Amino acid sequence: MGQKINPFGFRLGITQGHHSIWFAQAKNYSDGLQEDQKIRNCIKNYLQKNMRISSGVEGIARIEIRKRIDLIQVIIYMGFPKITNPYGHPNILAEFIAGQLKNRVPFRKAIKKAIELTEQVDTKGIQVQIAGRLDEKEIARVEWMREGRVPLQTIRAKIDYCSYGVRMVYGVLGIKIWIFWE
Repeated sequence: MGQKINPFGFRLGITQGHHSIWFAQAKNYSDGLQEDQKIRNCIKNYLQKNMRISSGVEGIARIEIRKRIDLIQVIIYMGFPKITNPYGHPNILAEFIAGQLKNRVPFRKAIKKAIELTEQVDTKGIQVQIAGRLDEKEIARVEWMREGRVPLQTIRAKIDYCSYGVRMVYGVLGIKIWIFWE
């Protein structure tokens, strides 16, 4: 069995920066991480319940948290119209695929549509993987499609990654997206 690593954490500090910027003593570090996770979950849950954007992209590209002694600054990067190329962000693309799957679109068609949307943006490659009980079958399986290059072994490669879970009637599906930039 191969060892898997999160592509974002693998390249942290080389080609990508942190999504949380703060400092804590060693004894308070775990509390700070839990606080960050609670803030992110609260924002995502609030937006899922209260905001419905008609443009088709309701997603959050990323949430940055910056903490100081007396101030917590939260920056939310959302879909249209704030981001010029929203389908270049794997989180928004994963939410698009999840919406398609919830509307009973066949998973291969949803993957192909997502790949077409990223071809409009200037990317060098994309890989989309869906795992779980696809098409309501009894046995879970993994299906993936790749377009272009996605060099996961190259540390200098700028790769955006997203892992997203979707609750369906027949179980949970996992969506993973890797987007390779220049």
